[in-house]
Amino acid sequence: MNALKKRSFSIAGHRTSVALEPEFWAALEAQAHDERIAMAALVARVDGARGERNLASALRVHVLMRALGKAAPSF
Repeated sequence: MNALKKRSFSIAGHRTSVALEPEFWAALEAQAHDERIAMAALVARVDGARGERNLASALRVHVLMRALGKAAPSF
């Protein structure tokens, strides 16, 4: 099992850290690259739509929905 990798971002002027498995970070990096946006911008977009779900869970669900070819859920 892979250890969680922690990354820090500034979202809406606040610093936050997220811990995910390396495979999820790789999928998010690929999406950011495909969309020609910074990883921080992608994380901020998911954060803005996540509702009550914690950010790490929202990012995992986002990756899953993208892999399944479905629209991102409205948390």
